[in-house]
Amino acid sequence: MVNYRKKVWLDVDPGHDDAIAILLALQSPQIELLGISTTHGNAPSDLTAINAARCLLAFGARPDIRVYPGAPKPLLKSVQHDAEIHGPDGLGGVVGLASGTDPAVLSLIAKNPDGSVARALEGISQAVKKVWIEGSGLEKVIIISSGPMTNIANFISVYHDLLDAVEEFVFMGGGVGLGNRAAVAEYNVMCDPHAAQIVLNAPIRTVMIPINVTHTVIATKDIISKLLSPAAAVGPDSPLPKPATNLRYTLSTLIGYFAESYKSTFGFLDGPPMHDALTIAYAAHPELFTASRFRVDVELTGAHSSGQTIVDTWKYQKTDDSWGATGKNCLVAETVNVDGFFNMFLDCVARCDEVSPLNLKV
Repeated sequence: MVNYRKKVWLDVDPGHDDAIAILLALQSPQIELLGISTTHGNAPSDLTAINAARCLLAFGARPDIRVYPGAPKPLLKSVQHDAEIHGPDGLGGVVGLASGTDPAVLSLIAKNPDGSVARALEGISQAVKKVWIEGSGLEKVIIISSGPMTNIANFISVYHDLLDAVEEFVFMGGGVGLGNRAAVAEYNVMCDPHAAQIVLNAPIRTVMIPINVTHTVIATKDIISKLLSPAAAVGPDSPLPKPATNLRYTLSTLIGYFAESYKSTFGFLDGPPMHDALTIAYAAHPELFTASRFRVDVELTGAHSSGQTIVDTWKYQKTDDSWGATGKNCLVAETVNVDGFFNMFLDCVARCDEVSPLNLKV
């Protein structure tokens, strides 16, 4: 029995792997999802907000959870998107989700009392205040980012007085000597490096899930077989089983499209990495990870290295024991229990099966 559910705010840019993160955040017994904010990144910000709402609807979200649209562009850089990986709308190839014009989807976009759209800063600050109650609530909020960190940087800058109410920041991004959408820069950090540096400078425990780790968590044929039909006995040469439910079919199309993108762009032959979902796994089950604390900074001016995360593994920089601008500011994940992650993933899918409206369709 779960006695304590961690309060989580999720900032996303859906994105196929963000969609899996949303599912895990909704269905993990260890997590109480407070709300979702969206940002530019894998697709334009108007589409990422709609995509998050489509996922909330499909994955059986509580009726009070809403999507708060956020930053349409980085703090300083020009905006960029990644249609090559995620398709023009951010969720290319996914079958079964409601249309972005569906009234049920649009109703999940947060609104103010006057009918205007409620934005990311409003959603994050209100949720944190509600949990914290100036310390009398005895709980804090974990803020998770699986896209460019523009919204989180804005929250830190505007609501500095609420940082005591944040238990930790967890972000998927960066790499230790490794890049993906540039020679040495990972995509989420590269899209808004200045925002990432603001987050790293905040006096709050910060956890980085780099691509060195996410690239070890591959949705292989065996995982897809278990996703499609948990009861099917499938060998290495067997065809994939038929999906047991509509939800499982939709998820298989999501991962399948992502797999083809990663195969053609990066040469991943066994399946796609589950990048963003690992942030939720960390919040729910930190025991699945090993990590070490380092000083981490972001290259902001390099002509060829903008967005590179500089992880001071050799401890050259003089630091203190604080989090933030003068200290060892980041807990960097180094390994993850891959089987443990996929057990969590498949358990959450089974839970989602019980509540997903996709399974009510004939």
